[in-house]
Amino acid sequence: MRYRIALSLGSALSLAACAAGPNYHAPEVSALGTPATYYGQGANLAPTEAQLAWWWTQFNDPALNALIDKAVANNLDIAQATARLRQAREALVQANAAFMPQVNGSASAGKNYTSASGSLQLDDNGNVIGESNSRNWTSRYSLGANASWELDLFGGLRRSSEAARADLAASGYDLAAVRTAIIGELVTNYVQARLAQEQLRIARETLANQQDNYDIAGWRVQAGLVSSLDQEQARAQLAQTTATVPTLENSVKSALNRIAVLTGEAPGEATRALEQIAPIPVAPTDIATGIPAETLRQRPDVRSAERALAAATARIGVAEAQLYPSLGISGNIGTNSTAFSTLTDIVTGGVFANVAQVLFDGGRLRAQVRSQKAATDAAFAAYKASVLTGIEDVENAMNGIKAARERKAQFAIALDASNNSAILARSQYQAGLTDFQTLLTAEQTLLSARNSFAGAQSDEVLAAAQLYAALGGGWQSMDGRPQ
Repeated sequence: MRYRIALSLGSALSLAACAAGPNYHAPEVSALGTPATYYGQGANLAPTEAQLAWWWTQFNDPALNALIDKAVANNLDIAQATARLRQAREALVQANAAFMPQVNGSASAGKNYTSASGSLQLDDNGNVIGESNSRNWTSRYSLGANASWELDLFGGLRRSSEAARADLAASGYDLAAVRTAIIGELVTNYVQARLAQEQLRIARETLANQQDNYDIAGWRVQAGLVSSLDQEQARAQLAQTTATVPTLENSVKSALNRIAVLTGEAPGEATRALEQIAPIPVAPTDIATGIPAETLRQRPDVRSAERALAAATARIGVAEAQLYPSLGISGNIGTNSTAFSTLTDIVTGGVFANVAQVLFDGGRLRAQVRSQKAATDAAFAAYKASVLTGIEDVENAMNGIKAARERKAQFAIALDASNNSAILARSQYQAGLTDFQTLLTAEQTLLSARNSFAGAQSDEVLAAAQLYAALGGGWQSMDGRPQ
């Protein structure tokens, strides 16, 4: 009998060395369609971890740095992602608990009451004067415990734990992805607020010039030098420019309100200090991008998709393990007595083993295996899609920076020429050497050139922010980041 038990345990241990389902191996880069370099770009230096971790500090804007610190600490989307990470961590604890025996204990104490009729009581004359009854109280005490343990013969529990670990890592990367997205959105709204403020400043300066033009046209009309057409054209131009001011003020307010929410505060007072006009941040002139394979290792959304694929693969083993027999061991121990002092005099117990196997279920378990394999195929497709999307984001951001810089260079030339033209047209009109239409056109061209140059400045900064986000920057400095 002892030899049979030893043989059974040895067989169980040998079976336990194998786990159902495929062992996970991360897909090769070649299977993901990743190019060796970015399109139209040769070898490029990779950004350092510090450059990625705090990329926004390269804009040299203390107000922006302070806002991002506040957002990372107080943003409610980040708080939700952090809570989901805690949930995933506890799910792993639950999965690992299945490896341990489950033990339950019980105890009870009480008294049993019994009553029995006794003999009749008679007087000296033989008359019944009463009846005697017997009442008994009996104490009962008991203690007991039972335990059960499922042996992980075919690795179903190990695969479940493996999936939970992958889910935990994916939740960590999801938190990192939320953090990078919030930082990117805050930078975008900050730049948009500064752009609207710059355009507002341009509009107000233009209004001052247009007011002078309107006054000059009025004086010339009164002097009989020109018709009232000049004055009416000046009045129309003044009104059109004035009409842009409320729109720009609304753009500033909207961007500041969004910034307040991103930093976990109510719109209004939280961003009052930002209402003071400040310049548009300046983008760094040179941004290292590295190669696509490095970018994919840096992006948290790609890492999360890879861990989701690992979890889905592990769950194939969980499903396959249900096809095989399960072996469980259970036992109990207990004692009871009529006196607490003798409770441990007699102890009873037992150990049992049970084997269970599904014989017929209409194909349900095998359908679960096929379903999980399909889910794994979907997870691989999602992983590959995240890889290609990441490369797309980097390519678009690099093209955006290039286009913005080219546009800014040309708008700088246009701004210089338009400013010179407006100065000449203004002086010539005041001297009566040109008509008002020439001045009107020069002033309008200058306003458009100033706004276009400011827009190109902001586009360059936004493209730089987009590139850093596409490279996976912004989460490397987070506490407890997934590895």
